Amino acid sequence: MAHLLHTLESARREGRKMLAVLIDPDFGEDGARLDRTVQNACMAQADLIFVGGSLLTTATFDRCVQRVQELSDKPVVLFPGSPAQLSRHADAVLFLSLISGRNPELLIGHHVTAAPTVKALGIEAIPTGYMLVDGGKPTTVSYVSQTVPIPHDKPGIAAATAIAGELLGLRTIYMDTGSGAKRTVSPEMIAAVRKSVELPIIVGGGIRDTATAKTLCDAGADVLVMGTAFEEEPELIFAMSEAVHGARLR
Repeated sequence: MAHLLHTLESARREGRKMLAVLIDPDFGEDGARLDRTVQNACMAQADLIFVGGSLLTTATFDRCVQRVQELSDKPVVLFPGSPAQLSRHADAVLFLSLISGRNPELLIGHHVTAAPTVKALGIEAIPTGYMLVDGGKPTTVSYVSQTVPIPHDKPGIAAATAIAGELLGLRTIYMDTGSGAKRTVSPEMIAAVRKSVELPIIVGGGIRDTATAKTLCDAGADVLVMGTAFEEEPELIFAMSEAVHGARLR
């Protein structure tokens, strides 16, 4: 399988928009639900499957990743909420640095803890600047991370933060309002970041319909991440895939 970073960078250059389906690792407790979600993702031609989250309430993480890998021919990417969310069954891990916050544990502390394990597992690690954006209500990730999100109406702050991440050598930017957010990252903020950096831009949180997906892609998002909406309405993934893959280059 091609290295994920190369895939993201190639898609960015070629103007191909990508859809990532986010799997809650607690799905491991419900095998039928997990299987259905992964199978729908594959049938809908989603590009990536992310596994992870900010709160893990079961001990089934590794088993969940293994099952996703068994069912899918798509790259399986870890989106870890803690150093415990690692698995040898994944193809890659987003090595997240929460650059929107000032919590030292999420800027470097957890990375030091996880680094030996990531290296021993031999999975691809993608240095990712994670930017939490206000989505209209408190979310699990803002609570767990103990950080203040970037204000929704401050694209300049987001752009400056993304530039700092790029100058520090990060290879992707991930802007997120969190699972179940009331609103998405604004198109204006995405456009400001797009104009400021050359890195692939991943956007997640609050995306629930195809019109919004198209708008965010047109603003400059390279990868859209969705999870909650597909849990609530599994068949939505097919329309969403068409919307994302039909979006234009920016």
